[in-house]
Order: sequence, then structure tokens, then C-alpha cells
Amino acid sequence: MENNFIHHFSSITDPRESNKRHQLIDILFLAVSSVLSGAEGWEDIEDFGQAKLDWLREFLPFKYGIPSHDTIARVLSRLEPASIQQCFINWVKEVAEQVNADVIAIDGKVARRSFTTKDRKNALHMVSAWSCEHGLVLGQQKVEGKSNEITAIPKLLELLDVKGSVLTMDAMGCQHKITKLITEKEADYVISLKGNQGTLNKEVQAWFQKAWREKYQDIRHSSYEHTDAGHGRIEVRKCLQLEIPNGWLTSAQNWSSIHSVVCVESTRMIGEKKTKENRYFISSLGINAQRASDVIRKHWQVENSLHWTLDMTFKEDDSRIRRGDGAEVMNAFRKLALNIVRNDNTRNASMKRKLKMAALDDKYRTKLLKGKS
Repeated sequence: MENNFIHHFSSITDPRESNKRHQLIDILFLAVSSVLSGAEGWEDIEDFGQAKLDWLREFLPFKYGIPSHDTIARVLSRLEPASIQQCFINWVKEVAEQVNADVIAIDGKVARRSFTTKDRKNALHMVSAWSCEHGLVLGQQKVEGKSNEITAIPKLLELLDVKGSVLTMDAMGCQHKITKLITEKEADYVISLKGNQGTLNKEVQAWFQKAWREKYQDIRHSSYEHTDAGHGRIEVRKCLQLEIPNGWLTSAQNWSSIHSVVCVESTRMIGEKKTKENRYFISSLGINAQRASDVIRKHWQVENSLHWTLDMTFKEDDSRIRRGDGAEVMNAFRKLALNIVRNDNTRNASMKRKLKMAALDDKYRTKLLKGKS
């Protein structure tokens, strides 16, 4: 069985013009195998290689043994991130078939210790697309130093096949250029609405006030209620979805894809303490409050299943890799390792345990890296 990683990543261009003692694919395969086994930095990668050289040579020659951690850092930090990105996306397409009902959560995360004060280099800020159906990272895009997620999201969307899916984002993604791009790619969206869109935010809330005041007269609507209880907490979420006419919005030409607006009223009770919060969303979906509520709830998977795992299991926030594009490359390798482990259903264990098993068990690590036949 061919190794899927080697198949997809062999096309990456070597950034070195000379002194190519160690083959690039050897270094790439070593790095991903070690991250899959819990490695966090350059020295960890070298140590893993020295301990597992015989196993590594089952896949690639490693003619001159294991490169030093300085060589590993120098080579990986000079790689073109765009080429890593494309290979990553191609690999994901192979392991996860497109599911039209998929909810794709798009959100950003900062690797907090990847900044440098010496050359004023900002911490790495990546926007990721998370498949709620597969539990996989579909792709990622770096937020450039003096920019923000508003410019990174369209670049990420251009790379992905999102046809038939529903995309969710926080308020940063509430931009008419982004909603236009989503609908052009034949997808739908549910996007949080806050003060960054002052006029739109006020007009949407005014539409709900009108609907409540007039008891939904001549307004298509749908409602759904869900209750969660546990650990001494009770939360009741009431989701109300309204159809909104184009004439209601001031900039109707910019927001022509908005077919409905959503209000989620969350009431939390912890002991004797009760809190209430209303959150508003714009959407291209038709009227079905249960579906809208499900999409909104699924958005939090990107926080709980991706960002939390990168920090707590892969220790991304503690990483001090800052050289060149090294932080971005290692971010991609961590997400690749996360996808590989999540794609495995042969063992019932947590992500952290599977990484330990991969470190200890050569056969299991081989199985993970070969993936589907």
C-alpha cells in the first residue's frame, strides 16, 4: 500500500539551491511522523528520527541518516507555505468525500508564542475551515501581518470546494463581499451579526422588534427550542428565524443573498443565578429554525475540537518556533496529524492517547500514515 503522505507531498519544491545532503521528502516525512508521535519542536523531530531510523527506512532511503535539528529547522522554515497548503487540501479531498449537507465552520486562531520582539514579527494567525461532518481541517489561510481575517477568509474560500455546504462564521466574516463569494460557490451561510455592521445590526434587530410587536403578522417565521442540562447548569436556547424582505435593509443590493435572519435567545441557570443573552445572525437559508439552530451550534466544534486540541494536545500556544515560515509549516503539520488521527477508527481512544500509541507502536503509526488503501 502506498504511503498517502509521500504520494501527496513529494511535489513540494526544495527551497535549497545547494547542500542537499538530505532529501526534502525525507525531512517532510520525518517531521510529520514525529508530530504524529507527539513531537513539539525541532529537537523532538531529530530525537524521534534517531530512535526510529530503521522504521523510517521502511518508507524512504534516509541515505545519510537523520539531519540535525538545525538542518530540519532551516529547511522547513524556508518552505513555501502555499505549496504545503495545496498538498494538504489534496490529501483531505482523498480521505473525505464531499458531503453536501456538511456544515463548515470557519474561524481564526493565534499561536500566541510565535511572535518575535526583535524583528517585530507578529504571532501566527491562521484561519481554518473545519468540517463538522468529518471532524477534519479542510484547509487554512494565514492572516498577513497588518491585515485581519476579513482578507484571509476569501483567500481560503477560493481554495475550497464548498458547494452544497453551509458555512458558519463569527461577526468578522459578516461582510457582503464574503457572502457574495459564498453564494457564487453555490453554498449557504449562517453568520453572526454584531456591532461591526452597525446599520445592518440595527435594522435586523428592528425587524425582530416589528415581528414581536405585530405578532408575526404576514411574516414567515419558524421557531425551535432546545434544552441542555448537566454539571449543575441548565441552558435553554430558543431559536427564532424570520424571512426578511429586501426592501427592509438600507443596502439591499449588497445583502441580496440574505433570505432570513435568526435570533437565538440563550437562558442559562447555574444554581440561583440566571442570565439571558440574545445573539443575531444573517443567513441565506430558507425558513427552518431547527436546521438553523443545528448549524449555529455546530460552529462551536471549531473551538472545541480544533483550537482546543491544538493547544491542549499539540501544545501549539507553547511553541516558540518563529524562524522564517516555520510556525506556519508546523501549524499545517499539526493539523495534518490531527486529521490523520481523526480519520482513524481502529482504536477507541482520545487524541492524546492515540499520539502516545503512535509514538510507541510502529505498526499503528504505519497504519495511520498509510490511511485508506
